[in-house]
Amino acid sequence: MIDIFRRYNPLNILWLVVLLFIMRGGYMLFAPASVPLQLAEPFALSLLPIHFINNISGAFSVFLAALVVLAQAVALNYLINVHNLLGRPSFLPGLLYVVMSGLFTPFLVLSAPLLCNFFIIWMLFKFLDLYKTEESKSLAFDLGMLAAAGSLVYFPCTYLMVIVWAALVIFRPFDWREWAASLIGYITIYFFVGVAYYLTDRLPGFTHIWFPLGAKFNMPEVLDKYDFLALIPVMAILILGTFKLQENFFKSYVLIRKAFQLLFFIVLVGAASYYVRPEFGLSHFLITVVPVALFSAYYFLYAGMRWMYESLFFLLLASIIYFQFNTF
Repeated sequence: MIDIFRRYNPLNILWLVVLLFIMRGGYMLFAPASVPLQLAEPFALSLLPIHFINNISGAFSVFLAALVVLAQAVALNYLINVHNLLGRPSFLPGLLYVVMSGLFTPFLVLSAPLLCNFFIIWMLFKFLDLYKTEESKSLAFDLGMLAAAGSLVYFPCTYLMVIVWAALVIFRPFDWREWAASLIGYITIYFFVGVAYYLTDRLPGFTHIWFPLGAKFNMPEVLDKYDFLALIPVMAILILGTFKLQENFFKSYVLIRKAFQLLFFIVLVGAASYYVRPEFGLSHFLITVVPVALFSAYYFLYAGMRWMYESLFFLLLASIIYFQFNTF
């Protein structure tokens, strides 16, 4: 299957749909009658009726999540190919995003962290544009707005501001005006949110938005033995991908080197922000799927021994499906 997706063929979108059905069809058959929509932020909750949030059927939630994942996979694949981030065009980023976003059962339903990946992919478009433009204050402003907008859907996304500043360090020479523009963009969104709170006589509750940032950090206890076993092929792929990236690091374009440095930072910040919304459990780690998928795609694109990378991918798929059924 890997060889099929190594080629940039738009018909591979159909294979992505088939793969989505294979990975999520079993859970749709055994899903609970109703699954509360995983939303916690007041802004996101206010957009949907309460009865819909609390009574969405499990199968419908999985179906909606699959549509979201497909759209994100296609957008991510376009982003990587238009910027030539892997060195040559392929459909591997989309493939690995679809697979990694189905790694654990909590990943299969519609949730705020999954929706937040739209903002991460959108921001990646702008991060890569930072490297190619001479005047970046407007881009920095847009990135600040996107970080704030993402936090209205899922509050740990407020740490995307840290990633914005990291991107300015990685891609740009220091210019305090760009840093200020990103902060102004962030504040702009919350200024309008504050106005909305004021007009609805809820201004005292406006400061409560940031209370989760002061939560005590505790080590997450979200993995059981099946989750650890499912992670084994993922860790193997990431380790091999890291070695392959290191092997080609100084042969790659400067943009590729800088982009993978930023992706690594996104994984660290995304994992560390778990403490803000620990009630989301494993679902939170969906916000790390984009960089993990790209590191994995890099390995599969440049791996040399076909029997090895095809076997590893088959093991990954088989373990995901097997451990999904062990959770029913």
